[in-house]
Amino acid sequence: MGGKYRITGGKYPRMRPARKRGRLAVVLVACATVLGVLGWGTLQLIDAFTGGDKASAAGADCAASPSPSSASPSPATALPKPGEVTVNVLNATTRSGLAQKTADELKKRGFRIGEVGNAPEELDKKIDGAGVLLGPAAAAKTAFPVLGTQIPAAERRTDAARRGTTVDLVIGKAFKGLALRPEADAALAGLTAPKPAPVAGKGC
Repeated sequence: MGGKYRITGGKYPRMRPARKRGRLAVVLVACATVLGVLGWGTLQLIDAFTGGDKASAAGADCAASPSPSSASPSPATALPKPGEVTVNVLNATTRSGLAQKTADELKKRGFRIGEVGNAPEELDKKIDGAGVLLGPAAAAKTAFPVLGTQIPAAERRTDAARRGTTVDLVIGKAFKGLALRPEADAALAGLTAPKPAPVAGKGC
């Protein structure tokens, strides 16, 4: 080219159109979104395929750990044997000979018999139920449960001021006899049988 302006050098400047930066930014955001979705989907697939293994492992852990119910049963509360319970049999009814008859039957069942006779005046003819068991405070967890297997309907009363271990069986108006021997023996065996420990946790 002639004239006032001349181009020197071996390279010529290239004329390029201006970059469309806005479009480039949109493309980058779209790519990032697609990659994020693909990554999330991959994690979901991994969880889906490995979830069963985790559940199996948890089940194996539960199976490996013995539950309390399969462990040794907890010992039963120490209760006296019938031969260690002394009973005074007192008749608060108008039926004569009832105290002696009941005392004889209790003796056959292994109980020790103390006094046999009529109930004291404050109780005589005033017991409407089958009977009342009377004794010291400690009897509530010792002699009463054992004697109660023979007369389940009897009311139980304790006297904090009373001493000793002897208990009273006061026969009331509704008394029809002691519990049947097989039923009483089964109830007595249930008192001394070991109690299973509570079932364990909810994790398994």
